[in-house]
Amino acid sequence: MVALVLALSAIALSGAAATDVNAKATVLSGDVELGEYLSAECVTCHRLSGDYDGIPPIVGWPVEHFFAVMLEYRHKKRPNPVMQTATSNLTDEEIGALAAYFAQIKPQ
Repeated sequence: MVALVLALSAIALSGAAATDVNAKATVLSGDVELGEYLSAECVTCHRLSGDYDGIPPIVGWPVEHFFAVMLEYRHKKRPNPVMQTATSNLTDEEIGALAAYFAQIKPQ
């Protein structure tokens, strides 16, 4: 019985690792055009120029950092109700696309 539990645990862990690799690949290869399309809601508050007017700029962020921060909002680990709502319906692929789009914009 113990051997069966250990074998199932190993299978589950290997599947989780594969999922993490796939998720990371999705993040790193986000669709910039989709990200631009999805950014309409973001840029109602966050300025594309990178100017700071009380709302943090998000242009030029590294892709992995952007993705991690958005997941923290989505999972309510960061306490901002507006961002929690904005990220609640985004898929990992959509967050990856937004990350790719905002990463390629240079602050002015």
